[in-house]
Amino acid sequence: MHRFFLLVVATLAGALHAADLPQPVPAPSAQEMYRSVVRIEVATQTPNYATPWNAGRFSGGIGTGFLIGPNQFLTNAHVVSNGQRFLITIYGSPEKHPAKVEYIAHDCDLALLSVEDFSPFEKLPIFSIGQAVPALESQVRVIGYPIGGERLSVTRGVVSRIDFQPYSHSRADSHLVVQIDAAINPGNSGGPVLQNDSVIGVAFQGLTEADNTGYIIPTPVIQRFLKDIRDGRYDHYVDLGIAEFPLINPAMRAALSLPNKNIGVLVTNVTPTGSCDGVVKEGDVLIAIDDHPIDAAGAILIEGEKVNMHEVVERKFAGDPVKLGLIREGKEREVTATLKTLPPAKMYAIRYEEKPRYVVCAGLLFQPLDTNLFATASFRDVNVRRLYSDYVSKGLFQEFEDVVILTDILADELNSTLPSLKGKIVKTINGTKVTSLAQAHDLLYPEKSPEYLVIELLGVERPLVLPYAEIPAANERVSKNYQIKRLSNLKAQ
Repeated sequence: MHRFFLLVVATLAGALHAADLPQPVPAPSAQEMYRSVVRIEVATQTPNYATPWNAGRFSGGIGTGFLIGPNQFLTNAHVVSNGQRFLITIYGSPEKHPAKVEYIAHDCDLALLSVEDFSPFEKLPIFSIGQAVPALESQVRVIGYPIGGERLSVTRGVVSRIDFQPYSHSRADSHLVVQIDAAINPGNSGGPVLQNDSVIGVAFQGLTEADNTGYIIPTPVIQRFLKDIRDGRYDHYVDLGIAEFPLINPAMRAALSLPNKNIGVLVTNVTPTGSCDGVVKEGDVLIAIDDHPIDAAGAILIEGEKVNMHEVVERKFAGDPVKLGLIREGKEREVTATLKTLPPAKMYAIRYEEKPRYVVCAGLLFQPLDTNLFATASFRDVNVRRLYSDYVSKGLFQEFEDVVILTDILADELNSTLPSLKGKIVKTINGTKVTSLAQAHDLLYPEKSPEYLVIELLGVERPLVLPYAEIPAANERVSKNYQIKRLSNLKAQ
């Protein structure tokens, strides 16, 4: 915490009596600050994408949070994800306080909670969050409730690496991280990491392959999250919408007629509709971003540390400009892109707080492709894997709002003669190309009943054919046998 000092100047008339002076306010002690590190108990409900009509699996967990403002408790998103009930406990107190999630950012693994009654917390000290990233070899303290213990744990570590790495919570996002030589165990997540009594990070993930290795979310990521939610909502990270390749190989640099100065990366893909679409081209060589030279490995120098070039974009918001220096056809030029989010990229992120979408028809289960489903079903079909991989980079989202998959065939006398073709992409239903789950539902349940339901699957020569008049009876049997209350859910929330 900041220390405040009172400067007293004697007047010409004489010094004031010491008893008349306002006394300095002492900084909170370590024990007082520890009371502002809270234990978070969460009851969760995780959807089951194998049986999406079911409520899902109930479980629970313990994490850590800390007070950063009036009725504002910062923690990790993964601590409270899929949560149904939240209880906060003050260090040294048995009382549990009901809480709720105000904001959650799965892409940077941060969340902000509040309690129903803040009065028991009003006199607790508030943690201040620093601005700078801690220096290499500097010492930090990690505070939390590891392994769900009832009492606080304080460990010390040294900053050993500053890097741009994936955040395991979403599986799709990479941001700045700080590695320390202190273990981050379950329950530590969401706890403050301190240096000189100021928060310089949030503990969030460990490394199972190594001992005494943990990672913390540094202050640039924390400050961006807090700035983003000032308007009352979280708007997510922006993205350049490009893929780049390092140009370390001298032969490759020579082939591109580039000087061997260890500067620049090759643009290998520009995402359609992304921030750089129409501004940057495949084959361009990026040599600078916002006047920061880009080396051949794609790194730039910020605040004395080499970091990934995307760190410049990480600190910006939708609508902000970014200046790019590049070489195109042997000539240097400067262009400006306007940053924006890339919603289709959610295909690759684990989804939380969402109910699985699905449609059941005559025992045939249809679901939209996403990472939750991909992780559950372990698709082997080459077409599914190709569309999943190319969905964003090749702009397939412009053609398919959803890639609809036949994920299961629930046994019934009507579908008993159909071949086992689970895990295939639905190409057409009664001759109409399928581009979304909602459209597939309308085609499976049309206003005017056709004689047959004909479903073509991508990569399969013969279609699936069912007599439409027998589908209602089959739906009744399937609903009863598999305890399906609703044959469809078209909205994630």
